[in-house]
Amino acid sequence: MKRPTIADIARRAGVTKAAVSFALNGQPGVSESTRGRIMQIAEELGWQPNSAARALSDGRSGVFGLVIDRPASTLGVEPFFMQLISGMQAELSREHIALLFTMAQGPTAEAELYREWWAQRRVDGVFLVDLQINDSRVPLLEDLGLPTVVVGSPRGSGSLPAVWTDDGRSAEMVVEYLVGLGHRRLARVTGMAHYWHTKIRTDAFAAVARRHGVSATFVEADYTSEHGAEATRELLRAPEPPTAILYDNDVMALAGLTVVQRAGLRVPADVSIVAWEDSALCELVHPSLTALHRDIPAHGAQAARQLIALTRHVRLIDLRDPSPVLVRRASTTAVDT
Repeated sequence: MKRPTIADIARRAGVTKAAVSFALNGQPGVSESTRGRIMQIAEELGWQPNSAARALSDGRSGVFGLVIDRPASTLGVEPFFMQLISGMQAELSREHIALLFTMAQGPTAEAELYREWWAQRRVDGVFLVDLQINDSRVPLLEDLGLPTVVVGSPRGSGSLPAVWTDDGRSAEMVVEYLVGLGHRRLARVTGMAHYWHTKIRTDAFAAVARRHGVSATFVEADYTSEHGAEATRELLRAPEPPTAILYDNDVMALAGLTVVQRAGLRVPADVSIVAWEDSALCELVHPSLTALHRDIPAHGAQAARQLIALTRHVRLIDLRDPSPVLVRRASTTAVDT
């Protein structure tokens, strides 16, 4: 089926293409009755604006970009990003803004994408995720002038506005809970150490553990089930293995649960397990997993609203979401003394 054009609308309405353009773009030059008739015909024909032509006329593409530099295997099983994207898309669709989502292989490829998108007017703004320590993307996006909202900590975001969750407070909450149950040997299977959110969580976890005089062990992983399982095996091989483990996402926590049970240990009697992100997966396993719960789609929607405002030249400040809630389930218990 041929895509309807301005010429088709003009022919049906019996007016010039210029009159149709004025009407569709909300510009003066046509009467209100003519404008109304043109808009009705455009709707009947199913006409949609050409984003490339609009970009040439007013500099807007009607598209926001999101680049993720993580293993594809992670995105296939980890609910976090899918929930985040769903929240973004739900908000953007209300404004008729599309989301251009792609994956990059390394920081150089990601930086090149930003340059191309901005030079070609492919996007009006981007979301920056997985903020890194000394992140080279921040000064690049600042220099380009590409409107950007960081989904992550403002500590490393430079002049870019951030939508964030207090990861430090969340880590403190988990340690306080586990110490309150009598645990003295704590461990955390972390995400990649070069991420700001990993550093913030680790620093807070270690500080609270020191304050309570309990041990804290950290093993780095990459959010996949394979790395989560291997990190758990490493922890269990220690002369004094931990009695409680916090995993930086639900996928690794599920893998850790399997490893602990296959080692002949009981969850939670021998090892308590906590997942950083809550999901349906945490409730479907046995025992169900204690987890930090937050509204991830709402987090994505908030980031989308911030970027929409930014592209409309609204002055923004960093926006902190409500702190996660620790949902206590069957995978944690008091230490048997």
